[in-house]
Amino acid sequence: MPSPRERDVARITEALERAGAELKRLWEHKLEVEYKEGDDPVTEADRAADRLLREILPQPGDGWLSEETRDDPSARLGRRRVWIVDPLDGTREFVTDIPEWCVSIGLIEDGKPVAGGIHNPVEEHLVVGSIETGVLLNGAPVRERPCPSLAGATVHASNSEVKRGEWERFANEPFEVIPCGSVAYKLGLVAAGLTDATWTLVPKHEWDVAGGAALVLAAGGMVYELDGSPVTFNRESPKLPGFVAFSRAAWPVFEPWFEPLWRR
Repeated sequence: MPSPRERDVARITEALERAGAELKRLWEHKLEVEYKEGDDPVTEADRAADRLLREILPQPGDGWLSEETRDDPSARLGRRRVWIVDPLDGTREFVTDIPEWCVSIGLIEDGKPVAGGIHNPVEEHLVVGSIETGVLLNGAPVRERPCPSLAGATVHASNSEVKRGEWERFANEPFEVIPCGSVAYKLGLVAAGLTDATWTLVPKHEWDVAGGAALVLAAGGMVYELDGSPVTFNRESPKLPGFVAFSRAAWPVFEPWFEPLWRR
């Protein structure tokens, strides 16, 4: 019989596959784009994926936090288990035909990310895992990516942060900086052994980070807030001040360099 955590992972996988298939179908059509407060785009694809995830994931007693659902802190803050999801992370890329978006699912227990997954159906990256079961990339166990030195290492960075010049401070460093859209997708690439690190020095919503953070930790990597404390979720105000994430192999290489990264 599968363990409770294996059942969690199976439910995450089903939700990612179904939502990813629907998003890919809608991605191939030109959808009407609306804008939230703050000029953030939203489409019917965001809402359709949200409905699918909420249908599949929460069990009785579980809390829920989604970018596309009105937050009710009273219904999640007292819950031990909380699902934190972004039905479509990278909507700007989605509506401009850039395949740097994904579905993101994170399962939080007592504030800690314990299981999660991301699915980019265009690039065919389905990354799923948990602290207990490890991480799978497209159904196969992830192979650890070697990172012997900063030279040759790759760091995935926010498209918008790069455009604003916030990564110019790292221009002379020996590692390669690769701009990319979705926050969750970048974290998924670290967990899948496809890049070495990602970080952001600006605040991010919990739904941007929870699923990918769970995967990085499940793969043996590190995810910290900018003050060096382990990342935690399901806060009253669900926003992180920023974070750094490294694969297990990259952490010993980057640690002497980036401490303290946020003061650079």
